[in-house]
Order: sequence, then structure tokens, then C-alpha cells
Amino acid sequence: MTNTAQGALRGRTLAGHNRISTQALTSLARAAAAEALGVEAQDVRADWSDDDGLLALSLVTPIAVPPLSAILRDPGRVAGFGGSIWDRAVAAKAAILRRVTELSGAGLSRVDIRISGASVKEGRRVR
Repeated sequence: MTNTAQGALRGRTLAGHNRISTQALTSLARAAAAEALGVEAQDVRADWSDDDGLLALSLVTPIAVPPLSAILRDPGRVAGFGGSIWDRAVAAKAAILRRVTELSGAGLSRVDIRISGASVKEGRRVR
């Protein structure tokens, strides 16, 4: 790196543009949703729309659940997975919004989640 380039990097803002493609934002949103809901990112569909200058994220995704037979034997398994599907979806909205904003710097106004199915996970606990 030249002395000029090094000087430009020390405490000064460089001219130019930084852009994050829609594809990159979509991949990030899918990964954040998968992490929050305990499913594979490939199973999550993400769409973006404009919301008065901010981005609104709409997700269609399954959610990880314990086997029903395990819940019958031990109803406490529901709490171990993070609560009811409704409670987990509500909590996931905030987590996904925070994570996508933190990693991309994009301004999100909201996250809408539509649960499309259940992915049965034996022995795995969702964070």
C-alpha cells in the first residue's frame, strides 16, 4: 500500500459507494431466520419491500418443534424449545431484525413471519 493510500485510511472517509446487493441481504436474512427458528436456511423464503424509505422483511419459514410423542411424555420440552410456536415467532422477529441490521447496516422497519410448517427435531433445543 502506498503512503498516500495509508494516509487516506487513517481517520478519513474515502469517497465512493458501498452497496449490499439484494441477493446478499436475502442470504443474510435467511441465515438469521434459520438461526432464530432452528431450521435450515434453504427452507426459508425472504422477500423485501419498501416501507417509507426503510426495508420491510417478509419471511415464510418452517419452525423447529420437538416430536409430539416427546411432548406427551414430557410437556416441559415445549419450554426447552423456547415456548409455544407463537411466542417463538414473536421473539424471532426482534432477533432477526436486530441481527440483520447489525450485520448489514441496513435500516429495517419490521420483520413479518409466516410459519409454513413444522420441522421435527429430536433432542435438539432451539436457542
